Amino acid sequence: MSSEKALEAGVAPVKSPCISVCALDQHDVCTGCYRTVEEIRQWSSLDNSARREVVLRANARCKARYS
Repeated sequence: MSSEKALEAGVAPVKSPCISVCALDQHDVCTGCYRTVEEIRQWSSLDNSARREVVLRANARCKARYS
């Protein structure tokens, strides 16, 4: 479901995890939001389900980095 369709269906689109700290590490992962370059590039075309998956992966990367 696109963001527009999500709004029409009464479902809020998943917000970007971007915190405007945009710097890539040696693995091309943003040190601010922990998304890969590819995930960042694709974000605007993803539906809510795919966005949730990206956020889950980014959270896992963050946890792995600090554990």
